Amino acid sequence: MYVIAVYDMGEKRVGKMLKLCRRYLNWIQNSVFEGEITEAKLEELKLAVEKIMNPDDDSFILFKTRQEKWLEKEIIGKECSSIDNFL
Repeated sequence: MYVIAVYDMGEKRVGKMLKLCRRYLNWIQNSVFEGEITEAKLEELKLAVEKIMNPDDDSFILFKTRQEKWLEKEIIGKECSSIDNFL
């Protein structure tokens, strides 16, 4: 599955969340990640997120689609982190 993850964390937790999300997805922009991920890895990520975040103050949002081809992405301005897919 293809996901876009967005988070808003307290200052003390931002660094931990960045490191966690970079292990599973591609870093696109501040607090924004995208990429292919299996159901099992996604559940693993969500459990780890819940351990870091404070549910009263923080948020973690996932947008899911079956494949990237069903998502149209338009970038206006500078692309902060391009994703190169090569073998």
